[in-house]
Amino acid sequence: MSELGESVGASQGSPAVGLGGRLAGLSLPRQVLVLAAWPLLEQVLTFFVGLTDLLISGRMAVGAERVAILDAMGLGGYVGWFFNILQGAVATGVMALVSRATGGHQHGLANRGLGQGLWLGVAAGCGSLVLLQLGIPLLVHWIGLSPAAAAQAEIYLRVLSISGPFSGAMFAVNAALRGAGDTRTPFLAMVVVNLVNMLLSWTLVFAPAPWGGHGVAGIASGTVCGWIAGFLTTVVLLGRGKAAGLHWARASLQPHWETMQRILRVGAPQAMEIAGMWLIHAFGIRVIAGLRDEGALGAHILAIRVESMSFLPGFAIATAAATLAGQYLGAGCKPLAQRAVRVCWALAVALMSLMGVFFVVCRYQLIGWMAPASGLHLRLAVPLLVVCALAQPFFATCIILKTSMRGAGATGMVMRWSFGSMLFYRVGVLWAFSTYATLSLTGVWIVLSLDLVTQALIFSRLHCRGKWLDARV
Repeated sequence: MSELGESVGASQGSPAVGLGGRLAGLSLPRQVLVLAAWPLLEQVLTFFVGLTDLLISGRMAVGAERVAILDAMGLGGYVGWFFNILQGAVATGVMALVSRATGGHQHGLANRGLGQGLWLGVAAGCGSLVLLQLGIPLLVHWIGLSPAAAAQAEIYLRVLSISGPFSGAMFAVNAALRGAGDTRTPFLAMVVVNLVNMLLSWTLVFAPAPWGGHGVAGIASGTVCGWIAGFLTTVVLLGRGKAAGLHWARASLQPHWETMQRILRVGAPQAMEIAGMWLIHAFGIRVIAGLRDEGALGAHILAIRVESMSFLPGFAIATAAATLAGQYLGAGCKPLAQRAVRVCWALAVALMSLMGVFFVVCRYQLIGWMAPASGLHLRLAVPLLVVCALAQPFFATCIILKTSMRGAGATGMVMRWSFGSMLFYRVGVLWAFSTYATLSLTGVWIVLSLDLVTQALIFSRLHCRGKWLDARV
């Protein structure tokens, strides 16, 4: 079929090529809806897990002890983000391979991607566990937390690291399912993760002894148990039937080095990108921890938690964009791959911008809810939500375009351009202001927002040029 015919079919809302799995026969808008609906619900649940951790942390103590705990959880949140996203580099490679194979109706290759992704996910999780256990003392010292906050952070992170092999395996399997067009099964597994996490975390902190009273270790233990339960749920659900054409098979679980290499060819650049990103973010955390305002790190993480409400539609729609880009490229239709991403892009910008308006209108209530009766955190965190609101259209652009390029296999391109902007703003500019000027927490957020604006402009141009469509998986 000619590219003109493909473009005409796309403009009428009906794909001109047939995709595999659960997307077969659906129009483009319905494909986006099918792929984004379950991840959106999944993101909502994940948000409430993080919110529950903060609500628990903000109510475990008062005064200086509460400031120390919130600062520790601020660092813990960033380390947990790195911990999970680093494993997600394997998941990106799995999703790119499986989505291409599904779009090209290569079901054997898709199942091999599932099996090999499982082992790579476990390996990535074990590596994360060892890295975190060895690096915790150095990290806590380098960030510059107060002694009380450092002690709490070390307790939390040592327990959290145990979840690595289970979360790594689950990320990889869920990525394979999403690449095949099944976003419902990962959602059901994440329901289990979230419910177990919330229930056990609350119990281990606030229940009477011997169940309760475990402090931040109780919060982390609930998270570990949640990931274990979620992984077992995924294994069972996938084993009970064929999910979007995927199933457990002895042949697909046997080591297949060529398939692993294909996954790593896509995932390795993202692993490098994320490792570098995390070091850059860690520098930003160090700058924030060194600000004159007491409790700045805790206020920062409170504002991040509120902002994560806008991630809900953003990352859910990005999942749809990455899957559709991969499947249409696998089917040999570049125009529809690009058009699918643009539909997702416009939708994400609209929804996240609306969330920005909500942040401004309800900024005092949102911060006051998470840190009740804390005038210190209210004063520091409320202005950050105004900066956050203004950056939402640019943040949405970054989420959709970068995720879709990764889903197409262009992880190297994303890595190069992300690093350039982040190193300039999040290292160079922050260092200059923190060294030669008096920098406030709001000033830090303005610098971070300028990075998002710059990246949005860069990736908009890269998307329109279309070289990402030629990535090899």
